[in-house]
Amino acid sequence: MIQVQDIRVDPEARRAWRGDEEIRLSRKEFDLLHKLISNAGTIVTRDELMQDVWATRFWTSSKTIDVHLGWVRRKIGDDSRHPHLITTVRGKGLRFEIGQVAVL
Repeated sequence: MIQVQDIRVDPEARRAWRGDEEIRLSRKEFDLLHKLISNAGTIVTRDELMQDVWATRFWTSSKTIDVHLGWVRRKIGDDSRHPHLITTVRGKGLRFEIGQVAVL
């Protein structure tokens, strides 16, 4: 079991929770969340996501990641305009935050 902030992920059962509420995720959504939360506090590049989540070394559009990320953020209750769980580090990748991010 992996827990960061109030998100828990059980990789073996492929299940996720926010607090006591289970989050229903598709296979790719779960893989994306698992990749990010298992590397919490560090930046995961888009290349790493394409390789580890989509099992490919090339991609034609960044929209694939963006669309799935949007679905994951909605399901875990992370506001895309003021994210506090998954943040985008411009030009670098994505990071699952270990603690709350200050909203300015």
